[in-house]
Amino acid sequence: MKRIKISFLVILLLLTALWLAADTLAPTPLTYFSFRTVFVQYSGVIGIGLMSLAMLLALRPTWLEPHLDGLDKMYRLHKWLGIAALVVSVLHWWWAKGTKWMVGWGWLEKPVRGPATGAPPGGVEGWLLGQRGFAESVGEWTFYAAAVLIVLALVRRFPYHLFVKTHKWLALAYLALAYHSVVLTKLDYWTQPVGWVLAALLLGGSVAALRALTGRIGADRKVRGTIAALTDYPALRVLETAVVLEDGWRGHAAGQFAFVTSDTREGAHLYTIASAWNPDDRRIVFITKALGDHTGRLRERLKIGMPVTVEGPYGCFDFEDEQPRQIWVGAGIGITPFIARLKQRAATPEARTIDLFHPTAEFDQRAIDYLTADADAAGVRLHLLVSPKDGRLNGERIRAVVPEWRSASIWFCGPPGFGQALRADFLAHGLPPGRFHQELFQMR
Repeated sequence: MKRIKISFLVILLLLTALWLAADTLAPTPLTYFSFRTVFVQYSGVIGIGLMSLAMLLALRPTWLEPHLDGLDKMYRLHKWLGIAALVVSVLHWWWAKGTKWMVGWGWLEKPVRGPATGAPPGGVEGWLLGQRGFAESVGEWTFYAAAVLIVLALVRRFPYHLFVKTHKWLALAYLALAYHSVVLTKLDYWTQPVGWVLAALLLGGSVAALRALTGRIGADRKVRGTIAALTDYPALRVLETAVVLEDGWRGHAAGQFAFVTSDTREGAHLYTIASAWNPDDRRIVFITKALGDHTGRLRERLKIGMPVTVEGPYGCFDFEDEQPRQIWVGAGIGITPFIARLKQRAATPEARTIDLFHPTAEFDQRAIDYLTADADAAGVRLHLLVSPKDGRLNGERIRAVVPEWRSASIWFCGPPGFGQALRADFLAHGLPPGRFHQELFQMR
């Protein structure tokens, strides 16, 4: 989280600094209307800049993953950029549109402009001037549509398959807003660093938008596969799906995840990979829990022999650090990446001491037997806590079981609130923040 927080602040400060190098928020004389003129320009540059970067992150650039600590963190930054762009756009809209309303209501008196002098501009400047009225209308109505789409994306109750379809429309909205920005950005900016950076962002964002609209995002990382086995755990509401992949899969590390499409109408869903990679059998395993409409229907919809598409792998939850011991916490279905790591560790043993805590509200003896066998084969100490019987897991209980916790790193996957509480607890007891690793497995 620290990396994306710093990245978010740096983006805001850098865009602001570039704009301030070209203009000012304190014009002379400083009046309502003189401030409005510069603030509309400032908010326009910041808003479209943030939206451009959000579009670029939507491409899922894997080269950025090591720098931002994985695609899950990149998507969180994408979300923050989208929300910030919406907030700035609302301010931009109000100062542009609200001022006109207030003049109409008699609350403000518009300054009287002097008569135009000289010949009207020609060339590019003349064309841009002629486009202003249309660009303003396009920007206003696109803003209304984009605001609705962004709010829908943030509403968890909005069905995922509809979210996937409507969120793609934001790429179309972006192209309209890019046109709005090109026409209405102050002409002087384009010959200065703020204009150069803005031009690059608009070009990159437009390419990203076109790739999104044509379904090209992640295309070079997609591989066809066939469902080879299905194992149901009714007591846990969990389904284990084994897929045999065709040529093209680049291999994966334990803890990574992939986008899986079994129904093109539903779209791709993100699942953690629950198996180590073996190029000889090309099998990849996903474990899904019935938590929503789509996952709740997988038992009935998935069949052995069914074709699927797998895109990936993504993520940096890779268990790689310099600590002599590790503490793993896989809460509920959050046990999935640890299963993959257990299998990988069994195949390639290491000397590091590991304690795996698995708190769960539901119990299935067959699933626990498999987990216990995997832990034994990997040389990992398993600590099972069934919450109705054993109570809730917390930092105090972990420290009692692992007195050497100060020399360990902690790897957590599970409910976000639980992870945040554990992190706060361990940091309060002196654990360095960089030694608590948590996946942000919420992509909207």
